[in-house]
Amino acid sequence: MSTLREVVAAAGPSLAPYARQDPGPDRFDGQVTDPVRRFVIEAVYEGYLLHYGEPRAFVGMDDDLRLLAGDTLYAVGLARLAATGDLEAVAELADLISLTSQSWLAGHGELAEELWQASVGALSDGGGPGARSLARDRLPPPR
Repeated sequence: MSTLREVVAAAGPSLAPYARQDPGPDRFDGQVTDPVRRFVIEAVYEGYLLHYGEPRAFVGMDDDLRLLAGDTLYAVGLARLAATGDLEAVAELADLISLTSQSWLAGHGELAEELWQASVGALSDGGGPGARSLARDRLPPPR
């Protein structure tokens, strides 16, 4: 089973009527080897897409439900990660969620993809500086 299919199953019965039969491939396959981190990244990314893009795994939602479903997937992912005690990864993804929101709000939506890559790099086996480091140089400070 693909990680994205696991995310759809974990989203719960209230989102099941909107789930695609075939959500397609995982976005971050091969970039993060830890299965919990991989699940969480895919869940949070799908939540992000429900907020700001075109979701891969869900269809047919109105705008309000898309926002709530996105928040649900953020919570599903972060709760699974928090249960492992991986506070470093929780902090990275919490930063990513906040920073991508700030980038869209500030009119720099194009920066979001770079933020995603920085976070995935930080959560991969090789590590990296993460989204906060990238945003420090690229985003105006929040008001």
